[in-house]
Amino acid sequence: MTRRPLLALTFGDPAGIGPELAVKAAADPALQQTAELILYGCPEIIRAAAARFTPGFTPSINPVGALTMDSFQPGELNPECGLAAMHAVTAAVEDALTRRVDGIVTAPMNKAAVNRAGVAFTGHTELIAEMCGVKDYAMMQSAGGLRVVFVTTHIALAKVASAVTAERIIRVAQLLNDVCRREGVAAPRLAAAAINPHAGENGYMGTEDETVTKPALAAIRNQGIEIDGPFPPDTLFIPSTLQRYDGIVSMYHDQGHIPFKMLAFDRGVNSTLGLPIIRTSPDHGTAFEIAWQGKANTGSLFAAVRLAARRAR
Repeated sequence: MTRRPLLALTFGDPAGIGPELAVKAAADPALQQTAELILYGCPEIIRAAAARFTPGFTPSINPVGALTMDSFQPGELNPECGLAAMHAVTAAVEDALTRRVDGIVTAPMNKAAVNRAGVAFTGHTELIAEMCGVKDYAMMQSAGGLRVVFVTTHIALAKVASAVTAERIIRVAQLLNDVCRREGVAAPRLAAAAINPHAGENGYMGTEDETVTKPALAAIRNQGIEIDGPFPPDTLFIPSTLQRYDGIVSMYHDQGHIPFKMLAFDRGVNSTLGLPIIRTSPDHGTAFEIAWQGKANTGSLFAAVRLAARRAR
């Protein structure tokens, strides 16, 4: 690809920090050299954000929805805002699937706002995978050489043990190994977290790591993928361990998200592996408490744009 990739950037929840981040990304000179950005969302809201946060800049807009500034209060959960954010995402995915754009970057949505509108919604990852007709997918958080991929994501903690199967661990490790190779790691070294504290202490703190995790990792090694573990989760993210590995398999959401965000909150990128399209996003939420105040940190979204552009090339 010799031209700059064309990326759809959704504006996120209008009541959150998404519109501010989106217009700042579109106006950034360095990002303009990296990719051509078109903002998906309600035109009046995008233009209002541009007037406030990037004066003099006129963003390129793909209009989706007609929500107006007087129809919501910044920083307050609003079902109409949730629907507006979701419709922007679905429009961007449709354009990516038909190759009208080379990839999508999604600004933060609020799950509660969408659900209050009467739409069952667990997250961008699941929505986009369903639209793409994909069942074998995985969420990854990354920042440079730090990559964390998740066996389970947006489910209750009580459901994790039953959702972590050997088949799922194997598939997620394959996806992680593939993305490491695509990002230039010739011989990826992976590590896997245990499900239970202390990796189950040989079954005394839970048997799942003996009956599920260890057999799955053995099967992965038989495929020629280098993977160590299962590691006790509380020691996996210390520097002396991290530096030995190119990617980490985390068994559930908070097990990997908490340490990742402590290490790379302002530069981490969320991406979905296993899709027929390119999709990235910042690794934070809508931050209602600072919405429309000009305080949002742009680091994570800017990194998401750069990663999507790099993969599009």
